[in-house]
Amino acid sequence: MVDLKSQYEKIKATVDASIQEVLDTTTYINGPKVHEFQKNLEQYLDVKHVIPCANGTDALQIAMMGLDLKPGDEVITADFTFAATVEVIALLQLTPVLVDVDLVNMNISIDAIKKAITPKTKAIVPVHLFGRAANMEAIMRIANEHNLYVIEDNAQAIGANCKFSDGTKKKAGTIGHVASTSFFPSKNLGCYGDGGAIFTNDDELAHKIRGIVNHGMYVRYHHDVVGVNSRLDSIQAAVLDAKLPLLDQYSQARQDAARKYSKAFEGHANIVAPTICDICDCHVFHQYTLRITNGKRDQLMEHLQNKGIPCAIYYPIPLHSQKAYVDSRYKEEDFPVTNQLVKEVISLPMHTELDNEQIEFITNSVLEFFE
Repeated sequence: MVDLKSQYEKIKATVDASIQEVLDTTTYINGPKVHEFQKNLEQYLDVKHVIPCANGTDALQIAMMGLDLKPGDEVITADFTFAATVEVIALLQLTPVLVDVDLVNMNISIDAIKKAITPKTKAIVPVHLFGRAANMEAIMRIANEHNLYVIEDNAQAIGANCKFSDGTKKKAGTIGHVASTSFFPSKNLGCYGDGGAIFTNDDELAHKIRGIVNHGMYVRYHHDVVGVNSRLDSIQAAVLDAKLPLLDQYSQARQDAARKYSKAFEGHANIVAPTICDICDCHVFHQYTLRITNGKRDQLMEHLQNKGIPCAIYYPIPLHSQKAYVDSRYKEEDFPVTNQLVKEVISLPMHTELDNEQIEFITNSVLEFFE
């Protein structure tokens, strides 16, 4: 699904030199490379504060901890996403409120958010799924009307832009009150292990989060807030800092591959391909996900696997149906789109090293199945 080896070979000299610098200085924790990457990412995103941490799930949990949400507070998020989003809500003894998603963009439904708000609602967690930015303008409007926090789960969409009705653009992850991201190796900006970060423009919140990630300390052995141990190590920061200048190039390569995929599937009766706008960069294609509408998604997956083509189903089971998160509040009729997507979606290989020959082989193999 992701060709990390070929990507590494193209940037080997830069990455190796960056890692060697850490090895030479032996500053493995909170070393200069971490601070250098932090500053460079702040500049790239045009956000005031980037706080690196150990992984994307920690980032989301720490972001919520920084907002002083209380047990029982309701947090609205999408039913169609990876479990980490709802996992941290439950871990903090908050009340997850899962809602349906939009059929076209697969992101959280604006109408569903509106219907789910109660006096106990304190936050919304939009997930920029598969690399496509959610409708942040509408989400922020709702949040402002109801005095709610917005916590962006940006694990899959770093580098994507959100365009507003006045023509302005902001990077996904810089619009809500706080955001989290993951640097898992397969992400669009990935390290060679685990890593994550929190973004915010709020000075006071950033200060609190910096304490939380370091055992609640601002001065050594003085624990001012309840914290955790969640740090991005210097070697991972070195890898990320070497790759960051290439992020827009990587996004462009993914978008180009997506256009070629979608062109091949254009007009097909049983395939719904992602929409791609030539003048919009709101989708950076962490995944390239099709919908197969004739009920034969699983057979297509088997066909592709038999031809040696990697493919995956993100996600096969809705969160509201997962054993850990089953709740009598949820009714199947509240999730028509999610329940449809889990039966239809299939993701094809998507990475920066895809070439025309590979794309042609993959698309021809998909189309061959329907002949």
